[in-house]
Amino acid sequence: MSGRSGFSFRRSCALCLKEARQIMRDPSSLLIAIVLPVGLLFIFGFGISLDTNRLGVGVVMEDHGAEAVRFAAAAAGSPYIRPVFANTLAEVEDDLRLARLRGVIVIPADFTAKVEAGRGGAQIQVLTDGSEPNTANFVSSYAYGLYESWLASRAEANGVSVAQAVTLEPRYWFNPTTISRNYLIPGSISVVMTIIGALLTSLVVAREWERGTMEALLATPVRKSELLLSKTLPYYVLAMTAMTICVLIAIFIMDVPFRGSIPAMFLASSLFLGSSLGLGLLLSTLTRNQFNAAQAALNAAFLPAVLLSGLIFEIASMPAVIQAVTYLIPARYFVKALQTLFQAGDVAAILVPNLLFLVVSGIFWLGLTAIKMRRRLDG
Repeated sequence: MSGRSGFSFRRSCALCLKEARQIMRDPSSLLIAIVLPVGLLFIFGFGISLDTNRLGVGVVMEDHGAEAVRFAAAAAGSPYIRPVFANTLAEVEDDLRLARLRGVIVIPADFTAKVEAGRGGAQIQVLTDGSEPNTANFVSSYAYGLYESWLASRAEANGVSVAQAVTLEPRYWFNPTTISRNYLIPGSISVVMTIIGALLTSLVVAREWERGTMEALLATPVRKSELLLSKTLPYYVLAMTAMTICVLIAIFIMDVPFRGSIPAMFLASSLFLGSSLGLGLLLSTLTRNQFNAAQAALNAAFLPAVLLSGLIFEIASMPAVIQAVTYLIPARYFVKALQTLFQAGDVAAILVPNLLFLVVSGIFWLGLTAIKMRRRLDG
């Protein structure tokens, strides 16, 4: 390999054309880039939800008086819970224990009498399944909402108004519908692209070694930079095609609002793919085996992207050591960038720092790949 000439644009184009033809002849690359992201996005979009609509809640009516019936009617009309009515706590106790119900609201036998007496002291009991704390909090909040609805209904029936010292009027910015899909889909796209980018390039160098064509390349004046470019550029185009498909599905099929600009989205995607493609190419260079490279890419890309990117688990709630580790995960910055572009728009104060981190990450992974490739080819 000594005495080779400098960088050749013609050789680079020829190698890219060779790789493009290899992609067209190998259906697995098209399967990874076209079919896999669509399937994963639909799984994330329709299979995962943080919404807690229609929770099963038992309503034990030990009292069948007018006020108790009115309170039970408020429960039946709630869009957030699925009430299961019973006369005694014993009837629903097993359902609560077996997680068929997430909570129980008990209307005591003296509820109507105390309300009509007007002396206060009318109480209801709320039992929740504390094995899932978040769900238990939701049940408690819904029970309080039922109480507010019952108060309003009772006041309207009596022709009076309910005086409140403080009136709360919540306003949700960026996601006014509070649908978790609008938050999850942009982050899910980043996870999908992490997997796709790493898988696409994790096979290319290993495939050359397994098929014996790497020795032929070693005998040519091809430079390391030309080989690295030819193994990256065609798969970048393929990955950007997958990214475009994912965004179009999110906007036009899943109805996720997009408030940012297309150039900003493609810039963030391009910078992120530098890390994702670089990681896959590094693993392919180190393992020289397609199966091992694919397994390593899935483990190195998918698990950190899901667990440490902030998509599902809040980073601020993690231990300090784990929070420090998340700064090394490129998906963390891409998740934040995509969620900002979809929900808030081109917010420079958020996008610029995350894009800069993606630049550094891309340089690191591609640079590390170049170093390892120099050992393999030149050493």
